[in-house]
Order: sequence, then C-alpha cells, then structure tokens
Amino acid sequence: MNPSAFYIRVSLIVLSIFCAGALYAQKDLTRFVDPDIGTAHCRWFHYTPGALPFGMAKPAPATNGSYGNASGWEATGYDSRHTSIEGFPNFHEFQVGGIVFAPTTGPLQTVPGKLETPDSGYRSHFDHKNEISTAGYYSVLLKDYKIRAELTATPRVAFHRYTFPQTTEAHILFDIGNRQGESGPVKDAKVYLTPDGRVEGWVTTLPAYVQKYQPGAAITMFFSAELSKKPSAYGSFNGTMVKAGSAIATGAGAGLYLSFSTKEEEAIVVKAGLSYTSVENARLNLKEEAATVSFDAARTASKKIWNDYLGRIEVEGSRQADLVKFYTGLYHALLGRGLASDVNGAYPRHDGTVGQIPLGTDGKPLHQHYNTDAAWGIYWNLAQLWAIAYPEYYSDFIKSQLLMYKDAGWLADGIANSRYVSGVGTNFVGLVIAAAYRAGIRDFDTRLGYAAALKNELEGRNRPFGAGKTDVDRFRKYGYVNHLDKGEGDGERWQFSVSHTLEYAFSCFAVAQWAKERGDEKNYRELLRLSKAWEKVYDPGLKLVRPRLADGRFVTPFDPSQPWRGFQEGNAWQYTYFVPHDIEALVNKIGTSTFNKRLDSTFEIAQKAVFGGGATIDAFAGIAGIYNHGNQPNLHVSWLFNFSGRPSLTQKWVRAICNEFYGTEPVHGYGFGQDEDQGQLGAWYVLSSIGLFDVKGLTAMQPEMGIGSPLFDRITIHLNPRYYKGTTFTIQALNNTPGNAYIQSLQFNNRPLHRPFLSWDKLTNGGTLVLKMGERPVDQY
Repeated sequence: MNPSAFYIRVSLIVLSIFCAGALYAQKDLTRFVDPDIGTAHCRWFHYTPGALPFGMAKPAPATNGSYGNASGWEATGYDSRHTSIEGFPNFHEFQVGGIVFAPTTGPLQTVPGKLETPDSGYRSHFDHKNEISTAGYYSVLLKDYKIRAELTATPRVAFHRYTFPQTTEAHILFDIGNRQGESGPVKDAKVYLTPDGRVEGWVTTLPAYVQKYQPGAAITMFFSAELSKKPSAYGSFNGTMVKAGSAIATGAGAGLYLSFSTKEEEAIVVKAGLSYTSVENARLNLKEEAATVSFDAARTASKKIWNDYLGRIEVEGSRQADLVKFYTGLYHALLGRGLASDVNGAYPRHDGTVGQIPLGTDGKPLHQHYNTDAAWGIYWNLAQLWAIAYPEYYSDFIKSQLLMYKDAGWLADGIANSRYVSGVGTNFVGLVIAAAYRAGIRDFDTRLGYAAALKNELEGRNRPFGAGKTDVDRFRKYGYVNHLDKGEGDGERWQFSVSHTLEYAFSCFAVAQWAKERGDEKNYRELLRLSKAWEKVYDPGLKLVRPRLADGRFVTPFDPSQPWRGFQEGNAWQYTYFVPHDIEALVNKIGTSTFNKRLDSTFEIAQKAVFGGGATIDAFAGIAGIYNHGNQPNLHVSWLFNFSGRPSLTQKWVRAICNEFYGTEPVHGYGFGQDEDQGQLGAWYVLSSIGLFDVKGLTAMQPEMGIGSPLFDRITIHLNPRYYKGTTFTIQALNNTPGNAYIQSLQFNNRPLHRPFLSWDKLTNGGTLVLKMGERPVDQY
C-alpha cells in the first residue's frame, strides 16, 4: 500500500494498515501508555485516547470542554482532577473542537451543566477506578446513569458504544451547536435526523487564533452518524428549548436527541463519519472506512495499529516508570497534527472552498492534508522523531504544507482547516522542509519546497500576519530585528526583537545549506549573512543576547530575567543559547570555561525548580527563570555540553531532566501543568531517553546526532526501507544502571568513536552503537 495514503479500510478483521512495511511490534506496547499523565491543566488536543495516530476522528471525554477558553490556548477539555464528564466530543485539534455525543437516562436534560453543580445538566459523575484509558480505546462508567461509555476510531470515523441499564428513558444527545475546547464561539450549526435514521449536521465556529490571524474566517466540522438501533422517540433542542418530535435544529445551541427503551446491558453503537468539507464526505468516510466494521473489530484494529507505530522504537529496561514515560511520550507525539482531508482527497482550502488532492493510479489520494499546531520548536522533538522512525509521515506533512503554500501563496506555521493559526508570529516551516531534505526525505516536489522555504526566509512584502515573520524586512535591513518598546497591532509584529533575530538566523542557516547545494550562490550568500544575525544582538560585555535599537545601541535599562521585552516566552538567560546552528562560535565568544561553568550552574539552579516553573500549575510558570524545560526555546540547551568539551555534563543533566521534570502522574507529568504542544515535550523525552539528539535540528549539510546517556539497556529503531538503506539501528548500553549515568566508551559497528556524535548517514544505514556506562564522568573518548 502507498504509505502516504494513510487510508484504512476494515472488513471484519481484515486490515490494510498505513505503515512502512510489516507490523514491527509483536508486543503489546499500549500497556505502557497512560493518557492520564499530564492531564491537569492540559491542552484541548492533549487527551484523546480513542484516536489513531495522526487521525481525524478523536473521540474523548470532556470534563470542561463547553467552558471554552479566553485566548484560544488555555487548558480546557479533560482534567483528571474533575469528577464529572459532560460528554464526548469527536474533534480535538489545535483551534478545532466540537460535535458532542452524550448518553443519559431518566428525565431529558439538554445542557451540560457546571462542574460545581453537575446535576444541573446532562453531565455525570465518574470515578477513575471505573475508567480505562489507553492508546486507541477509552471506557468509563457514567455513575449517574449507570451507562458504560466506550470509544475507539478508524482514521475518520469515531465509534461510540453506550451500554445502558434497563430503562424506558434512555437518550443519546447530539449536542452540535455549542462551543467546545479551543474552537471558539459558534457562528452557525445544523443537526437533523434523516428518513433512513442517520443523524447528520455541521457546526461553524470562530476560533480565537483564526480571528487573530485571518479575521472573518471560520472553521466548519461535519458529521454523519449511524446508530445500531432505531429510536422510539426523537426531538430537537436549542439550549433548554426542547421540541419533541422535531427532526431538525439550527443555529447556536442546536442539538438533537434520540430516545430508546433498553434492556439491561443493552449496547447501542454510534458510528460517526467526520469531515472538514461536507456531510456527503463525512458519509463517504464512514462508508469507506467502517461500513461493515463492528466496535470490537475497530478496537482490535486500533490496538494493532498503535502497536505498529509504538513498535517502531522498541526499548528494553527494568524501570517501569521509564517505560511508561517513554511510550506515553511517543503516544503523544503520534497523536497530534491530525488528518484534515477525506478518503477521496477532498480537503478544506485556505479560502474556505473545497480543494482536491490529486489521485494516484489506484484511485487514492497521493498524499493527505493535516491540521497542525505551530512548527515552533518541532525541530528539537517531533521533526527529528518523524525523521528517525516515521519518515513517511514527515513526507506527507511536507506535501500538506506545500498544498497550503500553493493555495495561500505562503507557508503557514500553524493551520486549522487551512486557516492561519500561528500562535507565535514566527514561521519555521521552511526550516522543517529543509531539514527533511537534509535527512534524505525527498519524495516531495523539492523545487516547490525550496521556493517556498526561500520565500519564507527572505520576503516580507504583502506578507499576511498569519504567515508570521512580519518583521522580516527589518531583519534584512539591519541584519537583526531592531527593538521596539511600542508598536502597532499585536505584539508578535514588533515586541520580540531578539527571539525573532535568533529564530530567523537559525532558519536562514537551514535554507542556506539547500541554496548552496542547488548552486543558488546569490541567495546562499544572503542567507549565510543573515544566519550570523545572532552576533548583532550578542552583548560581549554581559556575554548575553540583548535587545538592540535601530541605531545600534543596546537597550537600557536591561534585566536579563525579564520575559516579553524582546523575548517571546523567555528571557535573555534562556535565549542566549538559541544559536543552535553556530553553537561552536557562541562557545568561543563566551569562552569555553565560562560557558561550561555558567551552563552547569544554570542547571544546578534550575533543578531546584524542577527544571521549569516548580510545582506551579501554569503553562508560563517558568518563563522568567534561568532555564525552562516547559517551553520550546530551551529544549536543546542541556545537549550543548557535547559542543563544549564536557559531554559528561550533557549526560548528567539530560538524565536529571528525564527523571525529575517528567513524571507519571496527572499533575506531575510534563512538569507541573506545562505546555505539551501536540507531543513536543513527549517527543523530547523519547529522543533524550534513548540518547540521541541533534541540536542543529538536522539542518547541517551533513547532519549528525549527538549521543547522550540512554535510560534503557537496549533500543531498537526499525528504519523505513523506502527512505533509508538500513533496516534497524540498535543502541546497547552496557552496565547501565541509575548510578552508571556516564559513557565510558563508544563503538559503532565495532569501531571506536572519539566524539559523542554519530552521522545521520551511519544511523540510517543501520548498525549497532555500543556504549559502556559507568559512574565516573568521562569527557575524552
């Protein structure tokens, strides 16, 4: 099967599975996945245990999804500290959410109610002891109704199974026209019962970030649901206004209810085809993926698929907590950035119309389209992980981004139904495309990819706010982004002079390597010049980066701990190390001894605050600190000692972060309530716990992975033979114990390594890396 198709059709238990080859995993790795980790203060897209990897259908429970959020990014959805569930939304993406189903018994209620007064609505109390949550399956007992609710999915079809008690007052609510999660206020909605018994409809919302970056644009979600039993009665509602016998509702608050008489332990299955383009395509997605599939068959298939994906990286070790952290982190990394296109290749275009992805000779789309959070930081987690174990998805992701480029004329850092939703005002998609090319993933339109990346780095004229980097003209004019303490419009346009300078320099370096290889000498020279922009904002007196005015003066007064003045979600202490492409030069400027002493003491201080914001439950708790693992700009810093002659300190501090910042609890999961953006913190753990990380994000002309201290005794990475020469890459850590945290010697394919690095080519050609571990720090190999 064409791996870019991402198409699954299940007939009974016969599967065609999107993968690079045969099923890798014979083990049940889903037993190590705990979706409850980090669910206190987690984002809307974080908790969707019913979903498949990169799926569109993401059915999940919500405890406060109807509350929405003020700014479009605050925690909402499922909080494990809550004691009642209000329903089961089917869409969970960045800025996208809705289509809620909810089973009840007794007198009809049509509003979800509040956490403080759950009896005021259709929500129900629940206990975690009566809850099962794992990769691809969710189950809970709704105590107030004695209903067992279960969830699973195919890529575009959500499966709900509700097992009722004996009653003449069983109901299933289709609450369509109300705000959910990050999706914003409802603009319009429609839900109806068809003559053949389907429940269908749509909801259009106005998410905060869409309105910020593309004012007036909207997000529409469509569904078509089949039920295994015909209702004995039905009606519609708008909020608390109920119309018995009505088969249609429209507008804000629109919903439909079906009523049944049920026997004890009688199950009713709802299969809901989903789409971002039309009800007709939602119906088609249901037909193609799940027409003859039972709930149990879908659940079985989901488990096999999850084990295939999780099994791309097999780790062996004796500490249960490490295995749970690892596979839960990998699960989160595979959960985000879900499908936005239909089985027939239809997809939502940037202008609100419906587009068509070209079809192959087999009648299937040549690739798929995806919703995405911003690409901010993914070069230090998700993209590296995709390149190592999921290059076919990385390729598909790039084709999706280039589809957006062709439609809108610009790369988009984040998209919801192809609408701009950056969130950070920068744009790293060009770097991510260039990194894929450097990693050997080249089965996309490389000419178009290069043109898009080049435009992203160098052009500012008529650049829409949603494409980010609206200050790129100033960046080119001054060789850095000049600092402004006041400006017009959103702060992303003018507020973050230093962080933008550093980010743009990094991405210019990435695209410069591509320009050099293509023989584009003029653009190569310009990009290389701009890649040195970090030097313009480096203050040699303080040995820190510092905002600089247009006339060349550094700003005064200056507080290195102050966030938001020249620095996005960080400060000068943190951002001084944001020179990943030229880290050797930064070490030389600071001085090797000073660099190592300062950075080592940084982690000693940060450790007291659990390498983030301490036990404060807030996404921004650590941004004024000296180091903040809970946010993207810092994620490479612990790996920098590999470049400054002290790899033992990388080994020490990376292990400490893995052991202390990361937990196995709902509250202490990814720090304490830190921002797990579609699996970024989980992906960092995956990479760091196996001892592989590229500070340069695969952007160098000849990429190489830094080597660290694995938490596991043996790691086996199954390589995709469509992209790489090798079949497996194995890491063996000998004498590996919690006390033996330091590498004593390194060998690759029986030859010694004298540096803590391994070239990307050697890794992807396959082989075995053997590390001898010990308790004594060693820096020379």
